[in-house]
Amino acid sequence: MLGDKIEEKKQKARQLKVRIVTLVSVVAFFGTFGSSTIRLFMSGLEQPTQAESAEAALSERERQLKAQERGYEIVLEREPENRAALEGLANVRLQLEDAQGAIEPLEKLVGLYPNRADYQNALDSLKKQVEE
Repeated sequence: MLGDKIEEKKQKARQLKVRIVTLVSVVAFFGTFGSSTIRLFMSGLEQPTQAESAEAALSERERQLKAQERGYEIVLEREPENRAALEGLANVRLQLEDAQGAIEPLEKLVGLYPNRADYQNALDSLKKQVEE
């Protein structure tokens, strides 16, 4: 009888241990699974959309082009006939979609280098584009 009670207590203790281990395992499994799932959804919410990313990249590109434009203008203040700066200024303004602003440096290039047909062709093409 005493042996049966001891055996019964041991069995209950084992069952309790099994239940505790099972409970801890289930909590650990769902905790890990749940936290990864939550992190996945949260990171999806925090990431900027493609439109926001494209807009940020576009404004960064525009900022870089404006800085280049200002750099060429500074060079031209010191050296008004600098061919590289005039070409660069015209190209940057075209990239900024400022066709009207690109005409001035091209006109100066045509005046300085009348034999360069590419300058004249670019100027003519640009003037037609602005007129339209």
